[in-house]
Amino acid sequence: MKKSELYQLMGITLDLAVEAHDLLRGDTGREIPGVRMDEEPFEQGIIKTITILDEQGAAIMGRAPGSYLTLESKALRENNKMVHKNIGQIFAQKLKEILPLQDDSSILIVGLGNWNATPDALGPKTVEYSMATRHLFHYAPEELRHGLRSVSVIAPGVLGITGIETAEIIKGIVDRVKPDLLIVIDSLAAGNVERINSTIQVATTGINPGSGIGNKRAAINQETMGIPVIAIGVPTVVNAAIIAHQAMEKLFSHLQSTPNLRAVYQGLQPVAVGQMINQVLEPFGGQLMVTPKEIDEQIENTAKIIAMSLALSLHPGIPPEEVEHYLH
Repeated sequence: MKKSELYQLMGITLDLAVEAHDLLRGDTGREIPGVRMDEEPFEQGIIKTITILDEQGAAIMGRAPGSYLTLESKALRENNKMVHKNIGQIFAQKLKEILPLQDDSSILIVGLGNWNATPDALGPKTVEYSMATRHLFHYAPEELRHGLRSVSVIAPGVLGITGIETAEIIKGIVDRVKPDLLIVIDSLAAGNVERINSTIQVATTGINPGSGIGNKRAAINQETMGIPVIAIGVPTVVNAAIIAHQAMEKLFSHLQSTPNLRAVYQGLQPVAVGQMINQVLEPFGGQLMVTPKEIDEQIENTAKIIAMSLALSLHPGIPPEEVEHYLH
């Protein structure tokens, strides 16, 4: 059974553009029209950039035209501050190339998600460590503002806490504060357990919060906000149906030497596989999301890395060797 068939049957949406690209290329065995992928390895991993060039590529990928950069490194899951600092500096350099900034640009950083649910707390936790400077441009002497840009930060919560669509809150702030750029940070859903907390995605096209867990909210993008929107996301959960499918594939692959069993697997219809998985997940309505037991520590570390990268990319006056002093 193809992964694409399972995802369609189970209503699973892939948050990561690189996973959607790999899935489509695996199904067709050829390059995707209107889509380009570039790779850049570094010591601890690799950076892949998916560029959707036109409407044809957008229709195939199911995403808006734009760039989707993915930093992949298993070292993100390790508790190694020196390695994290190195990854943060590499990520900051890529952000500098992506962010549409002028010397006097003002930025609003929004941490999406629920601070009461650890797998969904990446956005609020990153905001907690990020440095707000907008007030300095109103109340502090010019000497204190040297090398800094005007940055506002907020974690608006989720609909279940506030009773207000997050996009409405952000739009109200944007209309009032009038930033030149909006950066949103959110937790994502992965299509493979290997990507949980080992991947950071940056999209120049904004975000549809909650899409990966079947809980779509209003889009946050340039069309709805009126300014450029950059979305930063890290997969923190994976759908249990994906894990079940991967386990079944590995089991039958291991038993390939037995012709009868191989024939049984090949004879299974996608609908039958989907029904079996649904029966197992029935107590959870088919939407069981799984996260590792070390999620608290991993969210903490990843939030610090993203906050560090944002500080370096947004504020040219912060020396890389001193960036930790600027984190809250």
